[in-house]
Amino acid sequence: MFVYHKGGKSLSVRLERITKRFVNNNKFTVVLEDVTVDIEQGDFVTLIGPSGCGKSTLLKMIAGLDTDFDGSVKLDGQVVEGPSLKKGMIFQEHRLFPWLTVEENIAADLSLRDKQIRKKVDELIGIVRLQGFEKSYPRELSGGMSQRVAIARALLRNPDVLLLDEPFGALDAFTRTHLQDVLLEIWNQKKTTMIFVTHDLDESIYLANKVMVMSAKPGKVRSIIPIDLPYPRRKADQSFQKMRHRVLKEFEEVGIH
Repeated sequence: MFVYHKGGKSLSVRLERITKRFVNNNKFTVVLEDVTVDIEQGDFVTLIGPSGCGKSTLLKMIAGLDTDFDGSVKLDGQVVEGPSLKKGMIFQEHRLFPWLTVEENIAADLSLRDKQIRKKVDELIGIVRLQGFEKSYPRELSGGMSQRVAIARALLRNPDVLLLDEPFGALDAFTRTHLQDVLLEIWNQKKTTMIFVTHDLDESIYLANKVMVMSAKPGKVRSIIPIDLPYPRRKADQSFQKMRHRVLKEFEEVGIH
């Protein structure tokens, strides 16, 4: 069992002795085993590890979308028993409503006639850099723009934690880099706790103040590496490459190639 203890900041998310099993043809497969981790308020944690180690499953547990496991998930000290507005979830696919405009997608089930909602939507459109596209439909947007709409929609409810499951995985390198910077700007402005699943080693170091490395099945937390590089970061810098070597070494020691 790996335990990461919180420091001076308040605790946002606690995963306590999480074990997850799947049953198939009367056979048990252990996906996650005895995972205990504390994540502090305002952290940006990237979660990396081999396919099948339970990264996305952990996100679903925190979101309250998966409650069939041993152990507990707590958000701000309260046990997570299901979905709530305290958790925002963003998937690799943007999942926008095709019949709604950008501003309507961000508002979703809330009315733009409400002055407070309109003000928040307009603010978020500015934050995700979509001015001029308020009346556009998803079919008129690029993949990167659609993901920015999805991010804005999740942020509208002011979630305590934003969960991102490889949200930039299907994008080209240029768009991906741009959205990484947009996300960092949002994190810096909103101070929202973010937990971000990725397979990209450079992305994990570029974004996070902590990288959580998971081992293969059954999924366990190998280590949590503080990333003390100043923002903005340059991937070509020697300090960045040195940190990359350190994280890569963790991969190699658990046989991830």
